Amino acid sequence: QVHLAESGGGLVQAGGSLRLSCAASGRTFSNYALGWFRQAGGKEREFVAEITRSGAGTYYADSVKSRFTISRDNAKNTVYLQMNSLKPEDTAVYYCAADAKYTATTNPSHYDYWGQGTQVTVSS
Repeated sequence: QVHLAESGGGLVQAGGSLRLSCAASGRTFSNYALGWFRQAGGKEREFVAEITRSGAGTYYADSVKSRFTISRDNAKNTVYLQMNSLKPEDTAVYYCAADAKYTATTNPSHYDYWGQGTQVTVSS
């Protein structure tokens, strides 16, 4: 079992930045690829970014590429999402997730554990 807890969400103006953190506890953190997803009101959960177990590989949704950066610190059991140049359409609840089986996947059904989410609101 892996427990994930997100933090760092909040209200920010368009063009601003936020850094989300997701702290993990439980099984060996480095055994899991980690992803960030988001869900806006009335919409399906969508892939944002993913990082491989070693941290050597990262993948992004086209909508956030060049603005968001995913990273991980295996010594601190934490994954981060640095979000720059935020837009109102980035407003959503952001979730981190852990995947034990796949090298890199954007499919939320492939992830085994999920956090509770943190709200990000970007005002125009």
